[in-house]
Amino acid sequence: MFKTSLKSPVLLGTLVVATGLLSGCGDDTKPQQAPFVDINQNPFPSTYKALPSQKIAFTHVNLLDGLGGQIANATLLMADGKIQQLGESLEIPDGYTVIDGKDKWLTPGIIDVHSHLGVYASPSTGSHSDGNEATNPVTAQVWSEHSVWPQDPGFGRALAGGVTVLQILPGSANLVGGRSVTVKNLPNRTVQDMKFPDAPYGLKMACGENPKRVYGKKGGPSTRMGNVAGYRQAWADAQDYQRSWDKYTEEYKAGKNPKAPKRDLRLETLAGALKGDIKVHMHCYRADDMGTMMDVMKEFGYQITSFQHAVEAYKIADKLAENKVCSAMWADWWGFKMEAYDGIRENIAMVDKAGACAIVHSDSDLGIQRLNQEAAKALGDGQRAGINISKAHAWQWLSSNPAKSLGIFDKTGSLEVGKNADLVLWSTDPFSTYAQAEKVYIDGGLAFDRDDPSRWPVSDFELGQPGEGDSK
Repeated sequence: MFKTSLKSPVLLGTLVVATGLLSGCGDDTKPQQAPFVDINQNPFPSTYKALPSQKIAFTHVNLLDGLGGQIANATLLMADGKIQQLGESLEIPDGYTVIDGKDKWLTPGIIDVHSHLGVYASPSTGSHSDGNEATNPVTAQVWSEHSVWPQDPGFGRALAGGVTVLQILPGSANLVGGRSVTVKNLPNRTVQDMKFPDAPYGLKMACGENPKRVYGKKGGPSTRMGNVAGYRQAWADAQDYQRSWDKYTEEYKAGKNPKAPKRDLRLETLAGALKGDIKVHMHCYRADDMGTMMDVMKEFGYQITSFQHAVEAYKIADKLAENKVCSAMWADWWGFKMEAYDGIRENIAMVDKAGACAIVHSDSDLGIQRLNQEAAKALGDGQRAGINISKAHAWQWLSSNPAKSLGIFDKTGSLEVGKNADLVLWSTDPFSTYAQAEKVYIDGGLAFDRDDPSRWPVSDFELGQPGEGDSK
């Protein structure tokens, strides 16, 4: 048997070298930090591509700029999808197609902040009812864009009414119904092909009767106080969730190796609203409910962007102005349930007069086709009540105020140099019941031309099916 001795000079030297190598590895090597968990905040990016833009000069038009201004006999130049110039007596450069707008009106495109097109699509069947995930009072994890059917013929009908942009919301069954999506009204193959690039997400919430009715027999909430408790707990959970991710980020930056919190899609959306990245739009009718929700807003430090429907907004218009909350309202819908009973036709004008942000919305696949007429009704009712509002001022209810509430006013909502050429050429005064949208442009591309039916968007469900004997 071969024996060795630790006293052997050769063996001692080998052990010393090996030990040195091992100790050197221990000194120079630190535990490697795991890769940082960075959540993709835009997993469903817009793939929108604008229609070919045209160089067009609109001349002799009566122009409403969407900011409260009006120019008679105006000229507007658009090219490369943007508004280039507007004013009186402009020189028209070479290469522009001239459209004589004598006796016609030019306005920013209409923006509807409350639509369910695509999530409650036509034809109205149970299979197309995809707007309410009524499985839990708080379903912030669902996104309306995953229910939108782009072939809903309602999009084309709204386009014929001058609507260039719309916000598609989940329904109002839940305390928190999920994320909304803002789209360009250019019907396409997928919702991503319609998605307004870089528009912030919205968060749909609802107060009052709807959540009570839906969940009263499902274990709650069944009262308004139960509703409020549900919101508060959801926001408290979201705060805790955000703190856990903030702690993880801080520790990672400090060189530690923390374990990332478990991802929760519901709390992730709510945390985004707390940070201000997601805009909160809240279905709310009664003044007292809106007041309570503004208190909850202050408790948890988020901002309500708009109250939707807001039938009693006139009662607290000063508070809405003070808290910078818009009201998206109907001209004259009221009385179809108790919380809608105390509506008045002067609501929109009174909110506007108080200095608050007033918006005309549809919440209807029919109303969206004639929002200009809805604004006309609200304007007329206000004027008859002695509120002096001009047509130019009232158009803000359809374009710039909605754009501000959706976080896209830097791109659209008014006729200003450098903004997207989203505009409508009307046959006459758009506050007239006889007015028709003759041409609708989105990013400078002709999206609708009333005189050219071959360009009208047509859904498969409007084409029908061949009858018996017609298929030969």
